[in-house]
Amino acid sequence: MPVQCPPIWKFFLVVTSCAGIGARYTPDWDSLDSRPLPTWYDEAKVGIFVHWGVFAVPGFGSEWFWWHWQGEPYANYVEFMKKNYPPGFTYPEFAHDFRAQFFDPDEWAELFEASGAKYVVLTSKHHEGFTTWGSPHSWNWNSVDTGPHRNLVEDLGVAIRNRSLHYGLYNSLYEWFHPLYLSDKQSGFKTQEFVSNKLLPELHDLVTRYKPDLIWSDGDWEAPASYWNSTQFLAWLYNDSPVKDTVVTNDRWGAGCSCKHGGYYNCEDKYTPGQLPKHKWEKCTSVDTFSWGYRRTMRLEELLDLPSIIQDLVRTVALGGNYLLNVGPTAEGTIPPVFEERLRGLGGWLKVNGEAVYASRPWRVQGENTTLPVWYTSKGSQVYAFLLALPSESWIKLAAPIASPITKVTLLGYTGLLSWIELQPSGLMVQLPLGPFFNGYGWTLRLDGVK
Repeated sequence: MPVQCPPIWKFFLVVTSCAGIGARYTPDWDSLDSRPLPTWYDEAKVGIFVHWGVFAVPGFGSEWFWWHWQGEPYANYVEFMKKNYPPGFTYPEFAHDFRAQFFDPDEWAELFEASGAKYVVLTSKHHEGFTTWGSPHSWNWNSVDTGPHRNLVEDLGVAIRNRSLHYGLYNSLYEWFHPLYLSDKQSGFKTQEFVSNKLLPELHDLVTRYKPDLIWSDGDWEAPASYWNSTQFLAWLYNDSPVKDTVVTNDRWGAGCSCKHGGYYNCEDKYTPGQLPKHKWEKCTSVDTFSWGYRRTMRLEELLDLPSIIQDLVRTVALGGNYLLNVGPTAEGTIPPVFEERLRGLGGWLKVNGEAVYASRPWRVQGENTTLPVWYTSKGSQVYAFLLALPSESWIKLAAPIASPITKVTLLGYTGLLSWIELQPSGLMVQLPLGPFFNGYGWTLRLDGVK
């Protein structure tokens, strides 16, 4: 049964596109949630997520290595440390080997641009607390004082913006083992020493120095937004910060905020809604299905292949979302070739089919499964139909489009018009080209003059 587009989505798009930015916002959710989402984000559609930090040194399990070793220990993490490191070895000692000696931000930026992404989000600080810039509030636990002795946030930001891509920063609100956070947690979050002396000064520093286009907040779930002072920070961000008119935020600002408050919604990692949401959203997912950070033991069958990535992207965009695809670089600063292959393959597909992705909108019907799975997007008077499976014959049926006297059907990447037959009361039968044009990743039909 076709998935229909509720009127509220159309209303949301109009408000987002047309409402003026420049109003003053008060530090409460009713006011903050009324802020229009800057239009660049919805038009971008595709982003690259980069999880990079000290956790890349052990490169074992996931970016939650420290926690699974010493927070809530997992036997395999504990055994890994016993076999490979001497007694008494501490996690901060890994930072010495987080050297990033082969990190070339221009090479990364070229790859991300080649992937077809329009924005990049780098981890400025994960739950381990190590900052990838010289934070004055993270003495000797940052990439300038130790490890690379380099400002990774700044260096990548310059290279990304030289490619005219938008630059975002991930920031974890909490830190597993920071003594001020543990003290606040012990008090039942009745004190805010960590927030006042570490979190908020650091967030203000990030924004004023690097002017991110997006702040990807995380690590919020142990305490309410009132503990994190999230509404006060967002009011400053939207009213008085140097990026007040352009910055985009997500929904991870305190326990219970996800899918309810903030800018666009993440809801949860790898979130995939069953129908068109009423609010702008983003799916974040990782090429390595077991980890967001670099993992030395990853196997090919544990990675998303290119057809799966493209199918995931198409479904996400058809349902009005953005697609944020993660890769985990090595401690040496290289992006594993298997990740590069996925990103360049995605970029190759987007060179042909990106017209149906970038700046698109959900159509009145998002998907159907009449003769094979089909997803739809729209842009102005054009409707696009993504065919992500190999048809069994040259004619396919599209049930949702309604033809008109000016209807024409073309195939992105193919020269010439396609033959079609009008069906009653609605639908088209479209003849696809003969020969090996299907590349295994899908076709996109452009339908002009349909309703």
